[in-house]
Amino acid sequence: MAESSAHPASAASAELNPALIALIDRVGERQRSDFGQMASSLKPDGSLITACDRWSDATLVSGLAEMFPNEGVLSEEGSQAVPETEAYWVVDPLDGTTNFAAGIPYWAISMARFEGGVPVLAVLDVPPLRQRIVAVKGRGAWRNGKPLQPPSRHAHPVGCASLCSRSIRVLQHLPDRRFPGKIRLLGVASLNLVSVAMGQTVAALEATPKIWDLAASWLVLTELSCSIHWLQHNPAAIPAGTDLGSVDFPVLVADRPETLARFMPWADALIESDPA
Repeated sequence: MAESSAHPASAASAELNPALIALIDRVGERQRSDFGQMASSLKPDGSLITACDRWSDATLVSGLAEMFPNEGVLSEEGSQAVPETEAYWVVDPLDGTTNFAAGIPYWAISMARFEGGVPVLAVLDVPPLRQRIVAVKGRGAWRNGKPLQPPSRHAHPVGCASLCSRSIRVLQHLPDRRFPGKIRLLGVASLNLVSVAMGQTVAALEATPKIWDLAASWLVLTELSCSIHWLQHNPAAIPAGTDLGSVDFPVLVADRPETLARFMPWADALIESDPA
């Protein structure tokens, strides 16, 4: 990694060396070029994949291997086992393939570098919006180079909450209780989660995120003092060699502890309706 700056405001640019920035830019530009022109097919788990997913994954994995030859890579379309190396990367090359394939301009490139089993550097690039969110452990988070503030410092009069397509069923399990927010389904797990850190929503409930869906958002949320409640499995410090291809990490995140408590009944209903 590039040497970190002593000034927190420049930590993001210090940690993203030029070769890494160029790699992300290259993949983002190719995705914008392919958007609206890609046929999709079904993977065995029922999710969609396009040729652009495969190209993006291969390009990111090979680029990281060249830049960081001593660090393994876990990626959605490649090896899904926790690498044996002390430091490693977790990559989702195109989070939001359904949106991408349907012509909805909202998806993300998600990357995180792990040390000691937790993310220490995160990059969420949103090609259609030309936005890049970066977080560095212990230093904060930035959007397009501008520092982000914890959402708990700001009021949110609208109170939107993000549900994924699989967690929305919890509304049926508590029919006599009013859901404490206006519901948003954005279709991109990483951006659903990070929407809380950005102050766009007050809470997000994800039923079946994989490690590559949440790796980058996890650090952004942590750096911005958001509340995180793992509903079944905690993804921290998973042993090397563990295959995470079929492991879900259902989670509820919120802008502050009192918001988390307000949404917990729906998180509990999610797990009760689909126990591990």
